[in-house]
Amino acid sequence: LARGIQHTAVRQAHRKYEPDFHDKYGNLVLLGGAAVFTAVWGYVFTQLRIEWGLSPVGRITPKEWRE
Repeated sequence: LARGIQHTAVRQAHRKYEPDFHDKYGNLVLLGGAAVFTAVWGYVFTQLRIEWGLSPVGRITPKEWRE
């Protein structure tokens, strides 16, 4: 059994290397994902007008006190 596994491994090692999906398109997929990520978060931060800073100081005005 071990001899058969070893023989198969040697046969595959001598086989001509064929590029797989990651070799062909890996960098393209990575760059595409980075572009989509940047576009989506760029839209979120610019169009939805997120208020920066978590401190409520200066944003909360006290109500008039009623007796």
